[in-house]
Amino acid sequence: MSMALFKSLFGDDDAAQDEYYDDEAPAQQSGRRNNVVSIRQAKQEIRLSQISLYEPRLYADVRQIATQLLDGRAVIVNFTQMDNDNAKRVVDFLNGATFAIDGGIKRIGKEIFLCTPKNYEVSGNLSDSLKMDNSNLPN
Repeated sequence: MSMALFKSLFGDDDAAQDEYYDDEAPAQQSGRRNNVVSIRQAKQEIRLSQISLYEPRLYADVRQIATQLLDGRAVIVNFTQMDNDNAKRVVDFLNGATFAIDGGIKRIGKEIFLCTPKNYEVSGNLSDSLKMDNSNLPN
């Protein structure tokens, strides 16, 4: 009788044990994403930052510059090929564009400006020889 009690409590049926292992399959949870990411895949998703260079000659060139800013690229604008009145208009437009995207604009030369979107930080100071008086172009 004690053997019968032992078998009923712990089971002595090998077939039941085999069924348990045969029915066991890897559990797949629907609706959950796999959190494992390949290193190669992660490297491919990294987007390099780019800086575009422009020498506008006409006011209409400002549209291409603003498009680069909206695409998340920094832009260096050289105004040496443009007259002062149009250059001021372009700088005013770029001030508004960088403000709208929470970016910034900084003079980096006599007639050269760096326009950056939100994800760029500009640090450092220019030497006094590169700074110019406010009579030519606005800061």
